[in-house]
Amino acid sequence: MITDIYNWQNQAKQYFIQEKYSQAAQLYEQAIAREPNVIFYYWHLGLLLLLQGQEAEAQMTWMLPMTEADEEQLPIWTNELFQVLQIEAARRETLAEYSLAWLIRQHMREINPSYINNLLQILILSIKLEKIEEIDNLNEWGLIESLNAKENIEIDLKLLIQVLKEFLNTVPLHPSNLNLIEASLPYFSDTDQCFSIVLPAAIQIGHTLRQPLLAASLLELHLRLQPDNVEILRHLAIFYQDARNYSQGIETARLCYSLSEGLADKIFALHLLLRGLMSAGGYWQEICTTCQELETVFQQFIEAQRIPLEEGRILRLLTPFFAIPHIKDAPAEFRAMLNKVADIFNNYIQPFAQSEGKNYVRKIINNQSLTHHQNKLKIGYISYALRNHSVGWLARWLFQHHNQDKFDIHTYFVNYTLLDDYLQEWYLIHAGKAHKLGMNGLEIADQIYQDEIDILIDLDSITLDITCEVMALKPAPIQVTWLGWDASGIPAIDYFIADPYVLPDDAQNYYTEKIWRLPQTYIAVDGFEVGVPTLRRDDLDIPMDAVVYLSAQRGYKRHPETTRWQMQIIKQVPNSYFLIKGFAEEEAIKRFFYQIAEEEGVDCSRLRFLPIVYLESVHRANLGIADIVLDTFPYNGATTTLETLWMGIPLVTRVGEQFAARNSYTMMINAGITEGIAWTDEEYIEWGVRLGKDEVLRQQVALKLKASRQTAPLWNGKQFTREMEKAYEQMWQKYIEEK
Repeated sequence: MITDIYNWQNQAKQYFIQEKYSQAAQLYEQAIAREPNVIFYYWHLGLLLLLQGQEAEAQMTWMLPMTEADEEQLPIWTNELFQVLQIEAARRETLAEYSLAWLIRQHMREINPSYINNLLQILILSIKLEKIEEIDNLNEWGLIESLNAKENIEIDLKLLIQVLKEFLNTVPLHPSNLNLIEASLPYFSDTDQCFSIVLPAAIQIGHTLRQPLLAASLLELHLRLQPDNVEILRHLAIFYQDARNYSQGIETARLCYSLSEGLADKIFALHLLLRGLMSAGGYWQEICTTCQELETVFQQFIEAQRIPLEEGRILRLLTPFFAIPHIKDAPAEFRAMLNKVADIFNNYIQPFAQSEGKNYVRKIINNQSLTHHQNKLKIGYISYALRNHSVGWLARWLFQHHNQDKFDIHTYFVNYTLLDDYLQEWYLIHAGKAHKLGMNGLEIADQIYQDEIDILIDLDSITLDITCEVMALKPAPIQVTWLGWDASGIPAIDYFIADPYVLPDDAQNYYTEKIWRLPQTYIAVDGFEVGVPTLRRDDLDIPMDAVVYLSAQRGYKRHPETTRWQMQIIKQVPNSYFLIKGFAEEEAIKRFFYQIAEEEGVDCSRLRFLPIVYLESVHRANLGIADIVLDTFPYNGATTTLETLWMGIPLVTRVGEQFAARNSYTMMINAGITEGIAWTDEEYIEWGVRLGKDEVLRQQVALKLKASRQTAPLWNGKQFTREMEKAYEQMWQKYIEEK
């Protein structure tokens, strides 16, 4: 008898392995007919029916003995059935047969709805199988409810960690993710485990997917475990600020500074504080004292530069410099400090890369690259901003007009996002070979090096630490900074693209990069898309015969001294109004303007604060409500200046010494306009008043601007592209000759 049982069970097992489920089922049916009281047979027969797609029959088979079980037997038999299915589900997962594993586990859920490890496995399988509807029904499973119960739960922590990582990575914006993380917090005995899950997810959600409020909520959960985690607080400050929750962003940055110990950490905390204060606008006194503190700590860092740093701290060294040119126009002093810190940055990054086995070196032999013959120059562009961003709007004409027969174009998208972005899609089509990359500097540099790029163009400068890291690694023999910001000072960068006007004649004295001046302009566009305006004077309670001044800039650029000039202009021009637009904290920026207006004797009723318009084309159309645009100083407009000139509106700008204080100057010159260019504070006020009082002059300037569309270098993207390409060829020739 024993031999017979062994033989048919062995045969059934062979059929099972060979997936001959019907033959195996027949053997179990015969066994049940012989021995109906052997409960074990029903579990296996039901499983075989399930694997044949006969779900109803499988359930009936399992239920048959259950109906006759007494109170003591029922939990034992239920557990036996559950274990049989558990073993088979795990086997199918090992074989990567996820659909079958998912099906089996769903029946396990019906048998034991509260077994949490099975629910976790179902969630993982649903993610792998992209069963979105199942993931959306997460709350109905009772998983979060079971986690919150915290009673009699034997949870597999490794499994929970895997679930959280896959869930946040696959569906980071799912409405249940906060509840799932919150319910999981009590199970983390090691806070580092939670940190390694939450922070990468928050970075993806906040930066890549541009949902800073959700990212902040995620980090707030981790703070329950580690209220003083400075790294979490740093990112939290950024997300608050990006979500325009400026007061919380500022307070969190202050907390970061109070908890920071090393000089590099203090520098970055001060940067976060300035970022919040300047984005909000109106906190001028604290901005000035914070900036002074930042410069002091920078100087201490320079003097103690041999302090060893981790990679993360190295990457935070340059972006804090972004604030200083908004506050004062002192390029020689500013760049002396920036160049020293950039040199330290460069000297840390290179050995770090070498310790990771990276060495980006290309040799030139017999006037040719060792790795390839020069049929075409390989030009690489790297940026996080080739999307709906100022850089994205301005750089596109260079890409559109590139001579593809002479140049092999590669574009490296840092922190590429899958969000719907028209401009990003445009670049994917027009930017040669597109590389959709993340935020790992070494991986980006590897790609550039493998592509054998001859000339690498940086469009970010110090506005992004990842791009700074890539440029410091020197993955291309010639490296250039253009457009995105002033030069970074990194020694690995060879050239900075400028023109005859945007930098003064003596600028080379304080730049480490060789300034490469194009013959006319460092930027040109063929124009802008203009939509239908949504602003009307009567909606703003402004008379039709009034003179309307406009300033459309972010809170970052609101300097009180420039604002005083603007109020003095309004005061001297009868029947004039001042329109103020730009991202800022509403109440803070109003207090800022109202206080200066009152101090200068201007009735606050002449000020209008405009709502934000998110469509670029509508924003440009709305510029047409203005008679004159008043530029900011010491940090001019750039994209806004180009848009103003394209719309044919007179502009008043104050020319300074630094790159950021001369953008509008070079653009006006290259549009054929000198009216409105001021070289002193007094001239700024004089031009503002004159243009406001002299309607004929305004009309003359508007006509000149409209005519310039056909003739001016500023509006000739094709000619500009030819000049950039000529510069690339000359750079390469110079490089070859020097080798």
